Amino acid sequence: MSETVTTAPAPAPPPRERGLTRRTWTLIASFLVVALLGTAGGFAQVPYVALGPGPTYDVLGKVKDTDVVSIDGQNTFPTQGTLRMTTVSLTNDLSLFGALGLWLSGRYALAPKEDFIKPGQTEEDVQRDNEQAFSESQTAAEVAALHYLGYPGKVIANQVTKGSPAENVIPLGARIISVNGKQVQSAADVSAALENTKPGDRIEVAFEQDGTSKSTQLTLGNRPDDRPSGFIGISPVDRADVPFKIKISLSDVGGPSAGLIFALAIVDKLTPGELNGGKAIAGTGEIQGDGTVKPIGGIAFKMVAAKEAGANAFLVPSANCTDAKQQAPEGLTLIKVENLKDAVSSLEALTKGQPTPSC
Repeated sequence: MSETVTTAPAPAPPPRERGLTRRTWTLIASFLVVALLGTAGGFAQVPYVALGPGPTYDVLGKVKDTDVVSIDGQNTFPTQGTLRMTTVSLTNDLSLFGALGLWLSGRYALAPKEDFIKPGQTEEDVQRDNEQAFSESQTAAEVAALHYLGYPGKVIANQVTKGSPAENVIPLGARIISVNGKQVQSAADVSAALENTKPGDRIEVAFEQDGTSKSTQLTLGNRPDDRPSGFIGISPVDRADVPFKIKISLSDVGGPSAGLIFALAIVDKLTPGELNGGKAIAGTGEIQGDGTVKPIGGIAFKMVAAKEAGANAFLVPSANCTDAKQQAPEGLTLIKVENLKDAVSSLEALTKGQPTPSC
């Protein structure tokens, strides 16, 4: 006889704790990667600087209630309108995201940091060099303006090379009167007077110190640059020789490119009438004592800053004209200048509604 046997169901196993799924782990890992990249992008610095339009300054006006260009001890004439020097802003210590944000704004360009801060240089070194260049630009502007206006100038020994024939003979700061029998009226005259000499030649140098005229015989040495002419060992520079004082008061600005605008401000204040015709003028350009205008960097940013400040015309060093023409903001008239005389005559023509040299 058969017997039916039934089997009871096995008891259910205890519930198993569920772990994180592969999808969840992927999401967590992705989040961590993004967080790390965000942290790196926000804090890790990149070896670039950002260049953009900087502040402008009306050199015919005031900054913090002080005349930018003041002349003491000489009658001056009133000015009108504006004459703006322009600058480029430089942003250092950029994070990845900071650099990307500035670049995407369209107002800034990125450039390798080493183009502006050389290996071994500190930011303090760069600032000191820029301040020195700015100071020298003021001196060159003064010399160029006064030379243009017909005032006398002088040449001084700005540096005396250690170990040179001039050391302990020609004092630092002495006024150079003549070299090798030739009168010295500009710094370039010193080199010209030595052109046909050679090391070992004996020459006479006349100079003035503290109002006393002196002369000395020197045996010329070898030039450090291996040129065949003889070497004295002084670095001559042009200086104004006037009984009045010109002072330029502007801080937190560096570099040499404001020289042209400073020179024009001096000319405007020392001559009757309004050099700019009461218009809004801006510009840039390094200037030499003889009035020559040299090219500068960052022309595109300076033109943008000028236009945003309300300028209608912009003075451009001739060597910068190609770049300026390609990048000039709409409505900004470009005026090409080779030297201070060009700049003055162009502004006079602009005032009269006459054509000006253009890029």
